[in-house]
Amino acid sequence: MKTKFRKLSDKAVYYGQIIGVGAITGLFVGIVVTLFNVLFEGGERFSVSYYAFFRENPAFIPLLFAALFLGGIIIGGILKFLPVLRGTGFSQVEGATQGLYRFKWYEALTGMFASSLFLVFMGLSGGSEGPSLFIGGACGDMTDGVLFRKSDRRYAITGGASAGLAVALNAPLTGIIFAYEEAHKKFTPEVFVCSFSSVAIAVVMRTLLCMWMGIETGPFLAGFNFPQNVELLFCAFVLLAAFAVSLAAVCFYHIFIRMYRLFAKIAFWKGVGRYIIPLLLAGGLGLFTAYAMGSGRELIFGLVSDEVTLFGLPLWAVLLILFAVRFLATAVNTGMRLPACASVPFFAMGAILGKLLSLLFVKMGMDPALTDLLVALSMVTFFMTVVRAPITGILMTVELTGQFAFLLPAVICAAVSYFVGAAFHTKPIYEFMLEKMLEETPPVQSDPSAQSDPPAHPERSEGSPQTGGALLN
Repeated sequence: MKTKFRKLSDKAVYYGQIIGVGAITGLFVGIVVTLFNVLFEGGERFSVSYYAFFRENPAFIPLLFAALFLGGIIIGGILKFLPVLRGTGFSQVEGATQGLYRFKWYEALTGMFASSLFLVFMGLSGGSEGPSLFIGGACGDMTDGVLFRKSDRRYAITGGASAGLAVALNAPLTGIIFAYEEAHKKFTPEVFVCSFSSVAIAVVMRTLLCMWMGIETGPFLAGFNFPQNVELLFCAFVLLAAFAVSLAAVCFYHIFIRMYRLFAKIAFWKGVGRYIIPLLLAGGLGLFTAYAMGSGRELIFGLVSDEVTLFGLPLWAVLLILFAVRFLATAVNTGMRLPACASVPFFAMGAILGKLLSLLFVKMGMDPALTDLLVALSMVTFFMTVVRAPITGILMTVELTGQFAFLLPAVICAAVSYFVGAAFHTKPIYEFMLEKMLEETPPVQSDPSAQSDPPAHPERSEGSPQTGGALLN
């Protein structure tokens, strides 16, 4: 009886420690990531405004490109000095939670925070979700390293990363399921406890901070007009759209691979010089249209409100041009492994295709009132095909739309995206980036626990209360 009671007591203390680490991590993540996203959105607005100045005053354009040239050298020097920042943030966190990669939390947190904001201020195409996730993971590593002994480091990083993603998208379930499907790739009680405790506290902190700053909160797609329910015929249109969008996403994946291999061969100025290319490209595309800049949120909402225009062209031509522009910018930035996320840019490309397909489907008999829903489903389909995360995509659809009635269309999109990706032999894009990152990583940065998960049984764990474990110093 005493032995049984001791085991139960040890488990309670063990899980209590995980909850404690997760809660403290969530507190830090809620503050830091919310601040980061507020600054990121401010940077997007600022870059759009000063690019508008250069369009109106062409004589000053050479100054813009001189600044972008210098910015490319600066960001190249940062990435050479801090290679941990090369990538969107997803691949680094996946490597850390799987025990394949180690990073110093203070370098990751400050470096990703500053470099991502620098890029968005320069007008690049990129989102805040990946950096938010990486910053969250760094906060988790900080909490574990500063306040706790480093026995459950990977759980702390998992909780922080999940919370960072949840805060960035205002999607707590998506953050939690990320821990299972992408980070650890398995379901365990420890993963749930650490991710849930971190996400819950972080989302509460985000809500409180947004209320204090007067910022509205709600679903990502709160401005969309969704129907209360959908007819079975609409699922046929969803099937066609999912197939078309998935093919486009597969095309993007293979272009990204070629971009990565091409840029890897550019070595002038010891590799620093190649980062001038995406900055100068961003300048050219930003002068062409403001819709090429930033994450693409304004473009997405402009599509559903029919406010997107370009040189007086018909809507279908505008959509084709904008898709080509976003496709090129995202492929170059991702292939260069800049510290900027591609998730919302993926959404933007999917939204453009969804709007384009809706023009065709309406003529084929689809109810125009379903256009916004088709756009939303196309957004998530593009993301699911490139990232190969169907469960995350299904829950993301529910949270982004704020509706449970669209589960069937979401499942159709997830199934089609998964099978199309498998048919064309695409790997998850962040796993590809992780593999390349590990090839470049010096052996001293590898995690000695690379091939083993943290123990699932506290009574046999080095991190359990029996052996001292992750107790507060």
